[in-house]
Amino acid sequence: MIFLLIFISAALVNNFVLSRFLGICPFLGVSKKLDSAVGMGIAVIFVMVLAVSVTWPLQHYILNPLGLAYLQTITFILIIASLVQLVEMILKKNVPALYHSLGIYLPLITTNCAILGIAIDAILKKYSLAASLVYALGAGIGFTLALVIMAGIRERLETADTPAPFKGTPINLILASLLSIAFMGFSALVTV
Repeated sequence: MIFLLIFISAALVNNFVLSRFLGICPFLGVSKKLDSAVGMGIAVIFVMVLAVSVTWPLQHYILNPLGLAYLQTITFILIIASLVQLVEMILKKNVPALYHSLGIYLPLITTNCAILGIAIDAILKKYSLAASLVYALGAGIGFTLALVIMAGIRERLETADTPAPFKGTPINLILASLLSIAFMGFSALVTV
């Protein structure tokens, strides 16, 4: 039951993009087409879960016992960068179309603050490894959900009669803010 609450909290209530505003760069950059949004979402889910599965034991079994907790941020960034390189190589070899459609945004997963945020937040919340993995999965699915919803609406907006001053970035920011307000409706659902 607690895992379900953690999952729902991470995916909907405390959505990293729409309530914590982490990962905005890929959210706005990759949400132009639904295909690339889904691909980026899957890559982010994979990297989030993998990052937490590596950083949690590192923090609890190496950094804390050796009194090196102050190296947490730099260590986590190095691990995340390595994992993103791994994902990039896998996509380049196995799914070249997705690799090219993601373009510059794939390496930007390295600097996606949502991934670093989930790794540090799981430590700060004092979750177990299993709970941290569920938290990472929920956060990744929440990120993907926000990305896919935004991409779907943006694809529809391409054919809409949008006033000239609102075309492009202004309408995308208005859309993101309305989406964020809509996700605030989940705030009373659960808090973990």
